[in-house]
Order: sequence, then C-alpha cells, then structure tokens
Amino acid sequence: MSPFHGYRGDGALFGGGVRPRKRVFASAAGEAVTAAAKKQKRREEPSLDALPDECLFEVLRRVQGARARCASACVSRRWLALLGGIRASETVLVPAPTVPDLNQEYLGGDEDDAESDFMCDDGDRERALVGKVATDARLMAAAVADALRGRLVSVSVRGSHPTRGVTDSGLSALARGCPALRSLSLWDVPQVTDAGLAEVAAECHSLERLDITGCPLITDKGLIAVAQGCPDLKSLTIEGCSGVANEGLKAIGRCCSKLQAVNIKNCAHVDDQGVSGLVCSATASLAKVRLQGLSITDASLAVIGYYGKAITDLTLARLPVVGEKGFWVMANALGLGLQKLRCMTVMSCPGLTDLALACVAKFCPSLKLLNLKRCSKVSDGCLKEFAESAKVLENLQMEECNKVSLMGILAFLLNCSPKFKALSLVKCIGIKDIYSTPAQLPVCKSLRSLTIKDCPGFSDASLAVVGTICPQLENVNLSGLGPVTDNGFLPLIKSSESGLVNVDLNGCENLTDVTVSALVKAHGSSLAHLSLEGCSKITDASLFAISESCSQLAELDLSNCMVSDYGVAVLASAKQLELRILSLSGCLMVTKKSVPFLGSMSSSLEGLNLQFNFIGNHNIASLEKQLWRCDILA
Repeated sequence: MSPFHGYRGDGALFGGGVRPRKRVFASAAGEAVTAAAKKQKRREEPSLDALPDECLFEVLRRVQGARARCASACVSRRWLALLGGIRASETVLVPAPTVPDLNQEYLGGDEDDAESDFMCDDGDRERALVGKVATDARLMAAAVADALRGRLVSVSVRGSHPTRGVTDSGLSALARGCPALRSLSLWDVPQVTDAGLAEVAAECHSLERLDITGCPLITDKGLIAVAQGCPDLKSLTIEGCSGVANEGLKAIGRCCSKLQAVNIKNCAHVDDQGVSGLVCSATASLAKVRLQGLSITDASLAVIGYYGKAITDLTLARLPVVGEKGFWVMANALGLGLQKLRCMTVMSCPGLTDLALACVAKFCPSLKLLNLKRCSKVSDGCLKEFAESAKVLENLQMEECNKVSLMGILAFLLNCSPKFKALSLVKCIGIKDIYSTPAQLPVCKSLRSLTIKDCPGFSDASLAVVGTICPQLENVNLSGLGPVTDNGFLPLIKSSESGLVNVDLNGCENLTDVTVSALVKAHGSSLAHLSLEGCSKITDASLFAISESCSQLAELDLSNCMVSDYGVAVLASAKQLELRILSLSGCLMVTKKSVPFLGSMSSSLEGLNLQFNFIGNHNIASLEKQLWRCDILA
C-alpha cells in the first residue's frame, strides 16, 4: 500500500492519525519569518525619536499652547528634558492654519478656552513641591506648562526625593521656562549647586525673594551670580549653608540696591566682613535684619548701628562672641543709626546686660516692641530706667529671663509709656509671689494684653492684684499656671472694667465651674475666644453658663475637660451662640449621642476637633455629611 494512502491533503488521515511533523515545523518557521518581517518593517517606519537632540529641539520649540506642550512632555523623559530646556524666548510662533480645524470643532470652542479648562488656574501663580514629590521631572513639568503662559511667579521646594531629587537640571529647566519668577525657596535640597543658581540668575532677572536653606553645595559663587543677574532682589534668606562665606554677601550688598530684608542663620563661614559689607552697601533700603548663630563680634553691631538708618526690625540671636560693648556702640552710634528701629528681638546673647539694654532704650526713640529670650544678664535693675527712656514702647515680651522679678515688672509698669499695650512673661522663674506689697502700686490703664505663662511661682496672691493694676485688660493668657485657683481669678474678673475678649486658661487645672460662670456672666457680651484645655474640673455646668450668657463667643476649647453629651446638647440649643471653632478632644464622656447635636450646628461651625473620644469612625462619617463645610479632626 502506498505510504500516502488515506491522506486528505490537509495533514489529516482518513483513518485517524496525526499531522506530519514536518508540516508543523514549516508553519512555525513561516510565522517566525513573518514576525521578523513585521518587526523589521516597524523599525523602518519613520519616528521622531530617531532624530538627534538638535533636530528634535527645533521641532519641539514650535509646539504651540500649554496643552500641546504638556502632552509632548508626557511622551518620554527625553522629550520632557528637551522641552524643559527651551526658553520662553526660544519658542517659535507658527501662523494659524487657514483651513478649518476639526479638533477645535471637536473641543467645542477656542483652543485657548480648552487650555484654560485643562490647566488649573489656582496653581498657576504658585507651586510647592514637598518631600518625595520634589523631583527634576516635576520642576521640568512646571516649566513646560508655564513657558508660554508666563504666570508662575513663586516656586517652593521643600525636601527632595531620596534618589531622584531636585538637581541643577530641574532648576535650569524652571529658570528657562519661567523667566517671570519672582520668588524661589530651596529648603534641604542637597544636590543643587552654584550652576543651578547661576542659571536662575541668568534667566529670572525679576527675582525679588530668594530663600536658600540647607543647601551645602551652594557657595559664594552662586550668590555672586544672583547679585549680578537679579538687581531687583528685595529679600534674601541663607540658612545652614556651609559653603557660603563673605564674598557672596558683599556682592549682594553692592549690586542689589533694593534689598529690604536679610536673614543669615547658622552659616559657619560668615563673619564680620560679610555682615559689614552687606549692611554698609545696602544702607538706604535695608529695613529688616536677622542674624543668628554667626561668629560675628562687636564690630558687626557697630556697623549696624552706624549704617542702619533704614532698619526697622532687628533680630540678634545666639551671638556668643558679641559683648556688652557691641550693644552699647550699636545703640550709641552718634545718633546716626537705628533711629527708625521699631521692633527688636534678642535671643541667647550674653552681651545684652542692663547697661546695654538701657542704652538701647535711650538711643532708639522709635522702639515699639522689645522681645527678650534667654537673656540671663537682664535683671530688675534696668527695667525702671528702660521704661522711662522708651517713650513709645507698646509691647514687652520676656521669655526665660530668670533674673526679672515681679518687683521689677511693677517698677516698669509704674514708669511705662502711656502707649504701652502688651506685656508677656513666659517661663520666667523669677516671676513669683511677693509678700511685701510696694508702698505704691502702679495703675496701667493702657495695658490691653497680659500673658503670664508657665511661671510656676505665680499664684493667687499675685493674680488677685493684677486686676487692680490693669483695669482695662482685654486679652488674658494664664496658660500653665497650675497653682492658680478660683480665689485668685475671681478678683481679676471683678476688677476688669473693660470687657474681656480673649481668655486662655490652658493647664489651669485647679479652676472650676465657679470661675467660668463668673467670667461669662461678667464678660459674656464681649468674650470671643475661651480656651479651657486641660482644666479637668470644668463640667457641663460651665457649658450651661456659656449657653446662657455668651453672645459673641466664636472659639471654644474644651479639650480634656469633664463635659458630656448633655453639655454638648446645651451648647447646640443656644440660639444666640454661633461657634466657629469647637474642640472636644480628649472628652471621654462625649459619645455618639452628641452626633445629632453637633450636626445641628452646621450653619456656623467651621472647625471641630473630636480626637481621642468614643464617637466612632462610622458616626464621624455621618457627621461629615451634615457638617460638609466644617473641617473635622478625628
């Protein structure tokens, strides 16, 4: 019999059997050849990616409109990088086509309108990149989107992606695409160098504000480029930049005649030469100066005093080398400088003594605010003389000035300016009760705000006298005064002639409902802010008094108080009460039963804190639907 008996021609046998193996191999080989041919054909198809960068650059710079540019940037990282390197001045305007554009008809309107809908107008003027989001690709994308619009004026980069962080490439793309940039902040961006900053200086000539913090690779070379390329610079902040020294600051002073504010902090290589060169050159415009953690000496303070004719705000912090002579010379600079000084802050400067402080008061006639922090050599001795010399002083703030006592404060209030409005004493160990009352107690009717915070020696005996001394108080902050009880606070309430507006009693754990009831009955028509955080003896009785007496209360903090669902219901039912901010954090007696009452406050409530209680996530979700305009923290 023939070996092909029964063969049908399609590989099957009439009597069963299988396809010939050779036929299968032939088919597979044919398919492989076909796939290879198709692949080869695809390779031979023309593609823009085959063009060198120079040619592709010419193509991409003719792409019109922010929408088209953004779409092109999404093709690949290569296209994004090329688009990011195109300056706004290098774009080529292509004439509009004379034939009808079907795409416009499909979009249903003008292309510009479509772009306006596509781009978010809210983020056009400012852009912030924080943490892992801060990458070169993000900066390039911002530059591409803005290249033809010219609306991005402020960029802030805080932190950086650990492996793909912001580098000079991203900063260069931003500079080329956004020449109208006026504000740039770089915080903790360790890979940016002088080259990136120089690119910004070469492209963004309208830059007015520059903030460089934690950028170790930026040196004087980058600052010199900024000085030469950005003559309109008004504000400069340099913090924690170990590469910055004196020459960069000198160049800024010489070239930036409009400089108004400078903040130099924790730069180890900046000394007297840099500070002096900057202040001497920017005499006419420099109004705000902050120097912190620098190795400057008395010479820098002398230059500030002599040339600081326009300085209105001065901060000197952690200057261990500056001595008493430096402060004295700065203030007593032959009447040439610091005549316009209105606000002065001194922190952790051992050179500030009683003599130096008295000299500042005497020769700075415009001083309105003095803030002293951790000034260990300032004592009662200078406060009387300081009060007599500071003719227009309105605000005195002292923190951790442990040699100052209540006797010194009373002497200050007895001789202070009739314009004096605010006194703040924070963490001052010397502020404690005095048992021998002075023969003459001062009466300071101008004082409107009093803060005595975290002063453990201050208790009822002293607080009872405060109302007599300051009868026109409106703002009272007694945070952290654990020893104060109702006996000390009630006289203050009764003696206050003016209506109290803001009362902060955080941590006054010995105050009870008696104090709150008396407070709201006497000042309920003016009280706008009341904080009782940590007052563990406050119960629903206080909320009942608040609901009856308060008509202007907008903010109420009841964190860690002993209030319950009943108290919340009472607050919600008060028709005249329209709370905007309410905190019930840590109120363990507030449960899910309060949800309907809180929901009924939807017309006024804007902020609600429900952390650390037993309401439950399901009930919080239900409450969010009722209070859809309110920010709920849970």
